[in-house]
Amino acid sequence: MKAFEARHYLLKAQLLAERIPDHKVYPFSLPVLRDFAEITFHPKVTFLVGENGSGKSTLIEALAVAWGFNAEGGSKNFNFATVKAHSDLHKALRLVKGVKRARDGFFLRAESYFNVASNIDALDREPGFSPPVISSYGGVSLHEQSHGESFMALLENRLRGNGLYILDEPEAALSPMRQLAMLVRMKELADDNSQFIIATHSPILMAYPDACIYQISENGIQQVSFDETEHVQITRTFLERPQAMLRRLLGDDKAET
Repeated sequence: MKAFEARHYLLKAQLLAERIPDHKVYPFSLPVLRDFAEITFHPKVTFLVGENGSGKSTLIEALAVAWGFNAEGGSKNFNFATVKAHSDLHKALRLVKGVKRARDGFFLRAESYFNVASNIDALDREPGFSPPVISSYGGVSLHEQSHGESFMALLENRLRGNGLYILDEPEAALSPMRQLAMLVRMKELADDNSQFIIATHSPILMAYPDACIYQISENGIQQVSFDETEHVQITRTFLERPQAMLRRLLGDDKAET
């Protein structure tokens, strides 16, 4: 795997073989860990892509927990637990950190962002002298916004720069137009000494120009170009010849778009 200039927060993650109890037991049986020794992260943006069940979300969750984030999302200051559902993969990872210290950080996972929003509301109902937590997210309860609006509020207000941001399938909340807006915000934050590690299915997000893409398949994890990803190839084929692909998939000579 390619070596990058060591000038950011998380340089690489190493899998410690002596801490793996059984390669046939989840999560160590996942494709992402096949022949896995270490992964090196781009100083600005690293993408993990792959099919459902490949293990990309499990790996990104383990990276977040090993860094010190709450397993269900949030910053290091969040310590709620709705359910104990994360794997023990983080216990077998060793993180190699850079000399610079991140001043900010956040772990977003689309499936439990609702729980983060609920925890923020609960914290703000407690008496205290500090400003409301929600003031860091734009001032409006995340539950009073659409999923996409609340995520953009997080991206535009809570992520302050000079930070490590680990995102699991952020496109789940975003329209294509909002995904383009996210690319702009990512550039602003990357220019402000931030580093992203993102698990995604979105070809729009993968197109970010200053990034490294790792594709996870039955063959393990491999570094690929944007055009080499299965997501881009399938999406491009469909958009170029939608009727032909629909006829092939549906067995219907009359399939139209």
